[in-house]
Amino acid sequence: ITSAVVFDILPLKLHPFSQSTPTGLDCVGWKRRISSPVITDGALDKTALTDDVGSEEDLYEDFRSSNHRYGHPGGGGEQLAINELISDGSVVYAEALWDHVTMDDQELGFKAGDVIEVMDATNKEWWWGRILDSEGWFPASFVRLRVNQDEPMEDYPLKVEGGKEDDSSSGTRRFGMGQTTKDQMRTNVINEIISTERDYIKHLKDICEGYIKQCRKRADMFTEEQLKTIFGNIEDIYRCQKKFVKALEKKFNKDHPHLSEVGSCFLEYQTEFQIYSEYCNNHPNACMELSRLTKVNKYVYFFEACRLLQKMIDISLDGFLLTPVQKICKYPLQLAELLKYTNPQHRDFKDVEAALNAMKNVARLINERKRRLENIDKIAQWQSSIEDWEGEDVLVRSSELIYSGELTKISHPQAKSQQRMFFLFDHQLVCCKKDLLRRDILYYKSRINMDDMEILDVEDGKDKDFNISVKNAFKLHCRDTEELYLFCAKKPEQKQRWLKAFENERRQVQLDQETGFSITEVQKKQAMLNASKQHHTGKPKAVTRPYYDFLMRQKHPTLPTTLPQQQVFMLAEPKRKPSNFWQNISRLTPFRK
Repeated sequence: ITSAVVFDILPLKLHPFSQSTPTGLDCVGWKRRISSPVITDGALDKTALTDDVGSEEDLYEDFRSSNHRYGHPGGGGEQLAINELISDGSVVYAEALWDHVTMDDQELGFKAGDVIEVMDATNKEWWWGRILDSEGWFPASFVRLRVNQDEPMEDYPLKVEGGKEDDSSSGTRRFGMGQTTKDQMRTNVINEIISTERDYIKHLKDICEGYIKQCRKRADMFTEEQLKTIFGNIEDIYRCQKKFVKALEKKFNKDHPHLSEVGSCFLEYQTEFQIYSEYCNNHPNACMELSRLTKVNKYVYFFEACRLLQKMIDISLDGFLLTPVQKICKYPLQLAELLKYTNPQHRDFKDVEAALNAMKNVARLINERKRRLENIDKIAQWQSSIEDWEGEDVLVRSSELIYSGELTKISHPQAKSQQRMFFLFDHQLVCCKKDLLRRDILYYKSRINMDDMEILDVEDGKDKDFNISVKNAFKLHCRDTEELYLFCAKKPEQKQRWLKAFENERRQVQLDQETGFSITEVQKKQAMLNASKQHHTGKPKAVTRPYYDFLMRQKHPTLPTTLPQQQVFMLAEPKRKPSNFWQNISRLTPFRK
């Protein structure tokens, strides 16, 4: 069912609208089972009017109360299927799409590409999982289930009728008019690229003409600054995408789609696609501004009226504004599929291969910039939760949490050992102490400047500098003062993770210097101000010992109450019917692992 059919089904009436109505909807009227009225210059034909009277709220409620809804497909089928597998004793694995760096020891941290054993998926947003010897909660939206649970994704063979594996390289199996399976699959991918691009152009057109155009006519409701915050540079993206679609269609072979050569189009526009970076970085601000405005009823009805006038599907404005963020992430996935079904002898092979790498770089650039900007808010909130903080803010020198965990710190002169929580940021290592009763409360103790440090691996046995026997140990050596810091991990693998984390910290610092990445003073101050406001709303009291013991006896620690912000959103574009879960679950990821 197309969105236009909505207006042929619903018994809509004439509605004299209030001052918050978009231009054109003040003379709207649809009759039951009639074709859509002709629109001239944004206004509906007045010959379609009836005599019934109502308000834009009535129009909104009539539409909402009807059974005809065209939003995202709902239901808990996927979640039910996962839990049935787990309850049957099957081992269910998921692959991480994004890094999940957490400062909460009840959550499971991981890097993109890590394989996680899913142990409990009864909650919709947070799942319980395990990596090696670590267990904890993690956001379900940060992972994808493996298509084949028994073998790596890259080794998963193409299946055809009868469940037999297809030997695509032989080229002997054929579809239809003499096409090989690989040609048919390439045809499917090409058709998907073209069709989704046309759908995307329609989404952009609807936003620009259905919302922005109407908002500009209401200077009493919106300032230009507000419109810039809400819509960002989406009009620039629309102009860019229109040219890109024309280039794609010129390369599209309608008679034999598998012969189409579209790789060069992506290479030609890879630089222009970087305009998505500005849009993605602004998107959280757009969400906040929309959230603020939609607390006022007149804005809710205005945006809904805009949607109805433009005959858009039943998704809120914030859903439509997410589409560009999703789209730039989908290109690498589509190109990876296209490359998979393109023979090396195909004239498009080299261009598709180059285009895949180019679009991965574009998405990576956007993803990294957005993630780092979001991280400063998380870091500021974390610092505000630490008791007895001393010295400068973490954000003065750092913008990235590299790794965190518990270590035993051994100090001179009497080789005194202390259990501490350590947080490794770029440029500095922060040391905190856990509260004896409430372990989620941390007290600031010290910090180490990593720019002056070198990492020394220590063999198990007696350490000559501290004159004690150590296991799973490493040292930090200050080049300027010759000061030594000795640390011990509980297990060898934990030690190796820390050593790897120190390497990553130096690599991150070097990369930031090479790319010129920096956080502005305004952004740092705003992040700390926001965190301070949240902190002053009240800190929960420490739990009593009996209640703490009760919590520790539960199957899992307390479920996290908030879902972390994803770096890049990868949600399916609006569909009319649900897809097959196990066949299409891999499409939820920006890149194949």
